[in-house]
Amino acid sequence: MTDFIQLLVAGISIGSIYAMTAIGFVLLWQTSNTINFAQGEFVVLPAFAMVLFLTVFRWPFAAALLATVLVSTLLLGFLVKEVLVARLLEAGVLPLVIATIGLSLLIRYSLQYFWTPLALPFPPVFSRVPIRLGTIVLSWEELMNVLLVGIVIGALQLFITRTKLGWAMQAVAQNRTLATVLGIDVSRLVTLTFVLNAALAAVAAILIAPVYLVKYDIGIGLGLKAFYAAIIGGFNQIRGALLGGLLVGVVETLAAAYLSSQFRDAFALVILIAVLLLKPEGIWGVKEEWSS
Repeated sequence: MTDFIQLLVAGISIGSIYAMTAIGFVLLWQTSNTINFAQGEFVVLPAFAMVLFLTVFRWPFAAALLATVLVSTLLLGFLVKEVLVARLLEAGVLPLVIATIGLSLLIRYSLQYFWTPLALPFPPVFSRVPIRLGTIVLSWEELMNVLLVGIVIGALQLFITRTKLGWAMQAVAQNRTLATVLGIDVSRLVTLTFVLNAALAAVAAILIAPVYLVKYDIGIGLGLKAFYAAIIGGFNQIRGALLGGLLVGVVETLAAAYLSSQFRDAFALVILIAVLLLKPEGIWGVKEEWSS
């Protein structure tokens, strides 16, 4: 039971990071019908930026963190939306999918070629002194990851449900054409969504980098697992992405410990296939009626 509790906490910790990344998929889909297959690289790039500010420029941690979030929101939020997405948005989902796959490859191999193919160390964000509760040993890092992700997602939910901009985002998610008729600036809201997604990716980068180190190709697995999480939970529901992320994190952690570490990624894929067969809209998702 002790081992199970420790593994469960570890799974919830990594799952919360998957959930935060998956929420970015959901936000982009709701406001712009965009699937961003560069989402994993949207996490990797801020991690490299944080290393740059901390180890090369030797900035204090707080200043490096702020600069990382600003750079991420500017480059991966505003710039990507204006330069890439705005030009392809009316062309449909497929051109955007192809474009974001190309963007992911560009970011990944640019980091490999122009920086380094080696894994870079990342300083711990939280204390690594363990917490002992009887025979149970828990990590401060894991507990604080869950707490911080919970605060970020809670703040995002309050923004969406309690502010005028959030209400406008919900209106666009429900019916973009009607929202435009009612005078809502859809383009502005899509830009805001990309900025929010980039900020979420930056926070995810700061939390996951001490665990996996910083390497040009870690975005492949992270992006796929976040994508699985969004589909499993429901691609059009924030709470669904949260549920899916936690489920993927817990399942892969427990499966690696009790079944096979070599096939830990396969178990989440089995859940994904089962959900697609039994409830294609996701566990917490709602069916969508396609219209022009």
